[in-house]
Amino acid sequence: MSQYFRCLIITICLFFGVGGLYPQEKKYVATWESLSQYKCPDWFRDAKLGIFIHWGVYTVPEYGSEWYGFHMYREKKTNHLTGETYQEDNPTYLYHQKRYGGPEKFGYKDFIPMFKGEKFNAQEWINLFEKSGAKYIVPVGEHCDGFAMYESSQTNWNSVEMGPKRDVLGELALESRKRGLKVGSSSHLAFGYKWWAYDKKFDTTDPQYEGLYLKPHAYLEAPTKEFLTHFYKRTMEMITKYQLDLMWFDFGFCAPEYEENRLKILSEYYNLATTWNKEVVLNYKRMGWNPIPKGAAVLDIERGKLDRIRKLPWQTDTSIGRNSWSYVRDWQNKPAGELIDELIDIVSKNGNLLLNVGPKSDGTIPEDQQKVLLTIGKWLSVNGEAIYKTRPWILYGEGVNRSKTGDHTEYVTQEMTQKDIRFTSKDNTIYAFVLDWPTEDILITSLSTLLASISDPIKNISLLGSKEKIDWKRNHKGLLIKSPKKKKGDYAFAFKIELEKAPEGIYLKN
Repeated sequence: MSQYFRCLIITICLFFGVGGLYPQEKKYVATWESLSQYKCPDWFRDAKLGIFIHWGVYTVPEYGSEWYGFHMYREKKTNHLTGETYQEDNPTYLYHQKRYGGPEKFGYKDFIPMFKGEKFNAQEWINLFEKSGAKYIVPVGEHCDGFAMYESSQTNWNSVEMGPKRDVLGELALESRKRGLKVGSSSHLAFGYKWWAYDKKFDTTDPQYEGLYLKPHAYLEAPTKEFLTHFYKRTMEMITKYQLDLMWFDFGFCAPEYEENRLKILSEYYNLATTWNKEVVLNYKRMGWNPIPKGAAVLDIERGKLDRIRKLPWQTDTSIGRNSWSYVRDWQNKPAGELIDELIDIVSKNGNLLLNVGPKSDGTIPEDQQKVLLTIGKWLSVNGEAIYKTRPWILYGEGVNRSKTGDHTEYVTQEMTQKDIRFTSKDNTIYAFVLDWPTEDILITSLSTLLASISDPIKNISLLGSKEKIDWKRNHKGLLIKSPKKKKGDYAFAFKIELEKAPEGIYLKN
């Protein structure tokens, strides 16, 4: 072969990216500067609603919450961040003592054979989630207890080798992708290093269970290099094995000692996505730390929202259960109307809602939770065009009720009124949600002729789900919409305000 042809072949290989001879340069390296190139994919911004699923060993006792394993070994209430012990008795410890004879007789590992999931049916679950209007799912891959809900080569303490003897994440992923739903998973394992209390009378110090409970160590001891490596390997196995569209991390991942892992996991995940021809999302929290620069991943706020539009996409994760993420006997459902209002408020500010369900240990989703999801789905079947694939308008809304910003701010509930309005936009349309049925005419002051909020004339106004002609007028006071004569639906009501052409500036660039 002549030197000319040899050079030609090499040039062609380089041009077309024949990686076997000349591997393509990776787009991302493990630096924040490199990761700042990341852009949140449109599929996530369009989806708006996802389903979180807390199902694991912790559902067996049906008491307290998914933090049962943390509390059952601690006689007194404990501050989970500092390890400080209070004088007050721990209700979970007392319950475990009364129901199971105490942790010295019955350890957390003893719940695993009781976690059978005998009625788990991935198809039934995904049928329900699809009817709810959700566009992606995020089953808990592994909670702080370290029990993996997937097939793992990194730990024997997984749902394939123990408990249900099923690859729960794998089955849900397969069924979801048949329906076009995106698939994520969550890892809470980082905080697992502080999960267990160690005492010679507990099984947590027995070497044969070290794979679950880890090696005994002090509460405030920083994770060992061995554990950090284990965390990394488990995380990357889950991401790679299921080619996840979304990877969600709990607050433990935000701690300073996980900085190297954060850089490695983000860069490797994003590079893998390019080989899969996918656009992916990584969710993180900011509880106590600022672990990831803005834009390098997607911020998640736990049981809370924002009080304004955020230019970058974000997400709220909350539960249908007001008092727990995992199923408990005294589970307290939030009303569907409250969750619909939450969804609208979040979407109006450029966010998504990741809504949690708590199945029972046998794998069934309780009827009351199903009813909430189906009610949301029914509402979305009418009003979905004002939610899906929308972007914020120049204002998120108007009215007297305003959300607080931050994690765990949802506990002060607000009853929305007909004066509370939220906006979304799409193409040549602004959608105005009135969060309670209007018994009087609606005045939207943001659309006053004195303001430059829109520069194009209004062509038509209609109420989604209704054929009734809507009368309106616009003047210096605002846009006055005549209250419809006939009520349509039971929850928030979306007025479709169509303009002659798309108003300038209704889309945010970021």
